[in-house]
Amino acid sequence: MSTQSQLARSHPEAQGIVSRAILDFVSYAEQNIEALHSLMLLRHGHVVAEGWWSPYGRDIPHMLFSLSKSFTSTGIGLAVAEGRLTVDDPILQFFPEDAPAKPSEHLKAMRVRHLLAMYTGHDQDTTGHLHDAKDGNWARAFLELPVEHEPGTHFLYNTGATYILSAIITKLTGMPLLDYLTPRLFEPLGIAEATWETCPRGINTGGFGLSIKTEDIARFGQLYLQKGMWQERRILSEAWVAEASMKHSDNNNGTQTNNDWIQGYGYQFWRCRHNGYRGDGAFGQYCIVMPDQDAVLAITSGVSDMQQVLNAVWDILLPAMQPASLPEDPTAQADLNRKLVTLALAPAQGQAHSPLAAHVSGKTYALEPNEQKAQSVALTLNHDSFTFSVRDARGIHQINGSIGAWQKGVTTLEVEGSRKVAASGAWTSDDTFTIKTCMYETPFRPTVTLHFEQDRVKAGYKMNVGFGPTTQPAWTGVAQS
Repeated sequence: MSTQSQLARSHPEAQGIVSRAILDFVSYAEQNIEALHSLMLLRHGHVVAEGWWSPYGRDIPHMLFSLSKSFTSTGIGLAVAEGRLTVDDPILQFFPEDAPAKPSEHLKAMRVRHLLAMYTGHDQDTTGHLHDAKDGNWARAFLELPVEHEPGTHFLYNTGATYILSAIITKLTGMPLLDYLTPRLFEPLGIAEATWETCPRGINTGGFGLSIKTEDIARFGQLYLQKGMWQERRILSEAWVAEASMKHSDNNNGTQTNNDWIQGYGYQFWRCRHNGYRGDGAFGQYCIVMPDQDAVLAITSGVSDMQQVLNAVWDILLPAMQPASLPEDPTAQADLNRKLVTLALAPAQGQAHSPLAAHVSGKTYALEPNEQKAQSVALTLNHDSFTFSVRDARGIHQINGSIGAWQKGVTTLEVEGSRKVAASGAWTSDDTFTIKTCMYETPFRPTVTLHFEQDRVKAGYKMNVGFGPTTQPAWTGVAQS
């Protein structure tokens, strides 16, 4: 990254923020939220606090989930500025070959702005139907669904709608959204090595699938805070920034005023309390823009309660932002800096040794039939490290870890291909070895417990967060001769 593209750094007090409040926010998160992975706070265009909980790190991309949507919206804004489309264009004009023979009046009335504002008129999120399309044609699958309400009258968070925005960019430009954004958005902002998942036909998924670094999220938020300007260059029109960030859809059910998911929805941005707005993604990926405070907060995490994180922002950080610079507080600044450079997720806690270690190490345990179709497991223990192996129809998948400390590597367990992983293990009792893993480019941190009894093993599995159940039935197995 060039020096010119780097964000400026400053002390919190110089930018009107109390260092002790940032430390309080971090401490609150560590004590009450499981768990943040990174944060970067900007005030007046300066980074005043940044940190990563190891094994997550500064130069490691993180899966954004639905925070991807805000980048897709930005692609539409750029295409509008280039005269390629307008937000009032009917979506059927982009997909004549995929449209139903007799489209409904509601489908004919659907415009680009309805996709942007989640006002398509559908009763249910269309994403599952898109994934089920046997021919891989997600656009056709979207268009064939009934549209129960008149577009513009019924808010529904609809990830399939964002995919269609991405497909429109590809239709208009002949390139995937990622390729379209790279010279227009990512390169000017200094965002490198972005990746984006695709549908079976090679179109970026739009509503999810983008992976970038924490500072990249912060840069994106700062661009919006600066109304589309970046280093004296206009990237986005000021009109688009205003339009994308304003309330277009009313999603308030009138029940909770302190809920940040009922403050209105813009063009793939959520409105927040305190006149803020944000892009966010499942399990706590945030790009929070606070115009009144001239601040941006980027967070990645793996949390089940996303509102809890926002509550902490409003309750702890927001009151600490003052209109003018503050007197330096060297002690608080030193405490904050010390904390930020030593952030780490706790590895497996327990004993390094067990009386059972020699008896179980290296043995292969044949598993009883299970839903995952795993055939066998094995645990090989060394003095300060271990290898956990699972065999299934695809082959043998290993995770290597350290006793009581994180060890980075790769694994083919749970995924086609490979995924980066950090693992640690310890004996949490004489007969139970616990393995904590961290897929550190994602929010996911699975824990495996191996309970040994004579020549049998019971393997438990728990995920920290998930779209469905986070635990699965235990595997049971017996040692092979």
